[in-house]
Amino acid sequence: MALTVTVHQSIAEIPAAGWDATGAGRNPFTTHRFLAALEASGSVGRGTGWIPAHLAARNGDALHGVAPAYVKLHSQGEYIFDHAWADAYERAGGQYYPKLQCAVPFTPVTGARLIADDPAVQRGLLNAMVQLCQQNGLSGAHVTFCTETEADLGAEAGFMPRATQQFHWLNDGYADYADFLSRLSSRKRKALRKERERAQAFGGTIRQLRGDDIRPEHWDAFWTFYQDTGARKWGRPYLTRAFFDRLHDTMRDDCLLVLAERDTRPIAGALNLLGPDAIFGRYWGAIEDHPFLHFELCYHQAIDFAIANGLSRVEAGAQGEHKLARGYLPTETHSLHWVADPGFRRAIADYLDREREAVGEEIDALRDWGPFKRG
Repeated sequence: MALTVTVHQSIAEIPAAGWDATGAGRNPFTTHRFLAALEASGSVGRGTGWIPAHLAARNGDALHGVAPAYVKLHSQGEYIFDHAWADAYERAGGQYYPKLQCAVPFTPVTGARLIADDPAVQRGLLNAMVQLCQQNGLSGAHVTFCTETEADLGAEAGFMPRATQQFHWLNDGYADYADFLSRLSSRKRKALRKERERAQAFGGTIRQLRGDDIRPEHWDAFWTFYQDTGARKWGRPYLTRAFFDRLHDTMRDDCLLVLAERDTRPIAGALNLLGPDAIFGRYWGAIEDHPFLHFELCYHQAIDFAIANGLSRVEAGAQGEHKLARGYLPTETHSLHWVADPGFRRAIADYLDREREAVGEEIDALRDWGPFKRG
């Protein structure tokens, strides 16, 4: 195959049907419409430190693979943390930024990043990333939250694999939430029942909204929630208000919005996106503080939906050992890293070897502390 890889400064330069047909349409976050919503809303692009540099691999006119990619001027909104690497490299006299990031902005969700059915095309995308760095003086290329298969392929291609962890809930064919609870130890089962009872006693109702049931006024309320959470966690929200309008216009069928309402007024909410076999928890916020309401809207309601709709798992975002007690188990996640400086590359490789061992030990230990019955 005579493969040509081109770089695109906007997702709009690549036809939506062709982009999604490569396999990008299998995950809501790598769809053309999601990435276009980020760009059209100004959430990425000029002034954000996320400069689109999407890769498209073609044989003649036929599109065979794509990779969502950005030239990054900082390390914000990535969730695979390399701030210490940047600090060490710059203290040694190097320039860590700009770098190339193959990722979905602000989205710690696992999925394909080298999006192609042919491993040869995936290798071509990796080679193109290295060439792009070398030709433009970028310090390195980073592929985050990729699949395990992609991590193995990238390691063979000279990228350094990194192992991290998240907490995912896995559906073991549960008939309902009570069936799920029956698999937990008695103490954990009682604790979760009490937690849900207290959360649902906040003085209002909880609704799950999808598609046309989500109205513009619901996004107005959720924007208020999102701003509050963003201000506390990141200093300022990553996403613009226009992003949620775009999401409503092009992706409301992919959304599950869980709202807590009191006197018909939304006081808290959690936004999820839906894939073919998974629900992905993304954002949460509230304007009133009620015990355990966060856990109810973000974790328990997502489990309810997954069981009712036969979805295989719930991915509830980055970090959060508090998820363990609610049935979310530690799961290894993957990324790939290539850096141009040979000495710096050796130092990072040594660090990643030791980190990978520590992550594996931590996952084993946390699983032992999980809420499920022994045996």
